[in-house]
Amino acid sequence: MQKIWFIQIITVMAVAATLSGCGVATPSNAVTGPPGSDNFTSQRDRNRSSGTTIWDAFNSGNREQTVAVNKYLWSASLEVLSFLPVESVDPFTGVIVTGFGTPPGSGRAYRATILIDDPALAARSLNVSLQTRNGPASASAVQAVENAILSRARQLRIADDAL
Repeated sequence: MQKIWFIQIITVMAVAATLSGCGVATPSNAVTGPPGSDNFTSQRDRNRSSGTTIWDAFNSGNREQTVAVNKYLWSASLEVLSFLPVESVDPFTGVIVTGFGTPPGSGRAYRATILIDDPALAARSLNVSLQTRNGPASASAVQAVENAILSRARQLRIADDAL
């Protein structure tokens, strides 16, 4: 009987120790107001923002990455690089991947990967990577493609505002 009682006590202590590790400790000098005030955060909110609950280990694979993509940059990229065959397009993450193709008036084949990672119509939103069959394209070629895409995107926006 005494052996069963001892096992039960050890089991309860182990469960209590395990469960105490699931929460986030709050500093004793933390200031929290009543529920509904601006400085009130519940333990559950703190756990969500810091990602420290046990359930985060099971839900980590369900997060999808989405990026707001500028529609003018997207359309301009497809128009400017229309001579390249499109291999994959993902409008939710803002990625366009093309195969090798030769631009009009040139004898060199290029392939491009474009990333549009910001909803703003700005140069910082556009990331272009060009590759030739022999390796990376020159910086001047990448700059020329970026400038052509940005110019066409501005033209599309101006035309859209005119309607």
